[in-house]
Amino acid sequence: MNDRRSPHRATEPVPRSRSGAVGRHHPRTGTEPVRAQSALRLRLLLSAVFLPLFLAGAAYFGQWAADTGTGDSPGRGMLVVIAVVCGALALFAAADLLVVIRRLRSERGIPAPH
Repeated sequence: MNDRRSPHRATEPVPRSRSGAVGRHHPRTGTEPVRAQSALRLRLLLSAVFLPLFLAGAAYFGQWAADTGTGDSPGRGMLVVIAVVCGALALFAAADLLVVIRRLRSERGIPAPH
């Protein structure tokens, strides 16, 4: 009985590429795309919706932090952290929006503006 999936058969060494080592690669089966495709229209919609929301959140929490006095709850530090996180997410959404627009233009064959 020569079953390759048998756990008792450990006579042959397992190749390093299949041993569970970090960075292991499986050979392509031919059914998956070479370049994964994402839903660009959905990413465009999400970035377009959340960019102004995160910008408004950053401005709102920044203004709230500026108006916070000593001993107020929540504290100024926490409000500044929330404003910075909102600002970072706004930057991420803006960058994603630019990438998605560039990819959509390249799919249509429209040259990107320099």
